[in-house]
Amino acid sequence: MQLWTLFITSSIPVLESFLITALGSFLALDRINLFGQDSRDHLNIIVFYVLTPALTGANLAETITLDSMIELWFMPVNILLTFIVGSIFGWILIKLTRPPPQLRGLIVGCCAAGNMGNLLLIIIPAVCEESGSPFGDADTCDTNGLAYWRYGFFSSSNILDLEISLSICVIGGIYLWTYVYNIIRISSDTSIQDSTQTTEISATSDHISCTEPLLSSEDNVDQYALPCTVYEGDAKMTRLGKIKEWMARMNEKLNLKAVFSPPTIGAIVGFAVGLISPIRNLLIGDDAPLAVIDDSTSLLGDAAIPLLTMIIGGNLVKGLRMSEIRKSILIGIIIVKYIAVPLTGILVVKAAVKFGLVSNDPLYLFVLLLQFAVPPAMNIATITQLFGQGQGECSVIMLWTYIFASLSLTVWCAFFLWLVA
Repeated sequence: MQLWTLFITSSIPVLESFLITALGSFLALDRINLFGQDSRDHLNIIVFYVLTPALTGANLAETITLDSMIELWFMPVNILLTFIVGSIFGWILIKLTRPPPQLRGLIVGCCAAGNMGNLLLIIIPAVCEESGSPFGDADTCDTNGLAYWRYGFFSSSNILDLEISLSICVIGGIYLWTYVYNIIRISSDTSIQDSTQTTEISATSDHISCTEPLLSSEDNVDQYALPCTVYEGDAKMTRLGKIKEWMARMNEKLNLKAVFSPPTIGAIVGFAVGLISPIRNLLIGDDAPLAVIDDSTSLLGDAAIPLLTMIIGGNLVKGLRMSEIRKSILIGIIIVKYIAVPLTGILVVKAAVKFGLVSNDPLYLFVLLLQFAVPPAMNIATITQLFGQGQGECSVIMLWTYIFASLSLTVWCAFFLWLVA
């Protein structure tokens, strides 16, 4: 395969993202004023609560089966490893650059979560169709030529759809929306609390004497007496009351409402529909009695990616004007995503092959390797918009990482093809 052809192939999904981003930026300009801050906030809420759950749920319900999970079990493990590797390098980057507290979660999220949806969906089939591909002729690559394809358990004619859909749903519905979502939430909460405490301290500092203790001795006595009072109250409670109180405390600490976000719930529903045969037969397939529900859900989910990309473009206008993100942070994220993580991914996949965890099929290995080399996931923009922290910085990060994505994906695709051939 010629390098120029590979460059064009890698650039197509990035160019599509740029065009939609440019549309969002154009509509957000002051003289156009069709996509202002309020509009983006409301649209982002719809994407979060409706479109993204529909995307993850529909894709999982249509593609996941018990046989496919057994056959491609290493795929979600590999994606989890991309998150772990990216998070480690993101944490190192934070230690080196010392960014503001509200950006720490964003930096870790951008280093950890990759765009494994529309980019792979365009790149991998295009690579299969090219002459000189190490995966054989196009028909063999697209049907049943590889070992993990032979069982015929998947109703679609293209196993790549299964791989990409599984990647989208696992990333969007489980890892990204349980891990990155909560990382950014905690970072945002911490920055807000620090800001509030700083304001309160500055407001009251003039009224506190430097030599006056904050607590009197009587206050200290009462403070130490409080636990005894609590224990006496607990002793009088029934066992059921204690269990209820413990569950309430655990729910408050874990913040299950935040952990089980709508996209995560959509992924859980998708798993249930895909794995439970009676429900699957009722909803999935052309002859299913309730196939219209699945079709409607897929139609909603298809709108998530373009609308999310437009939101990034709208935030980019404000981000370029007001963002104070340092160049060292941008350069660090680019180095992590396009050098450190892919190099580590090669070691991970090579180790998996050596220990017999995955078959030595070139296309499967190529997909696993490519998952370590993609740019940051665009859903991170939705998360920052929800918490009102780092929207402009996120848009600037997305702009520069996707500018470098064309060159980076081309280089890594060429190297990965050589590696698995």
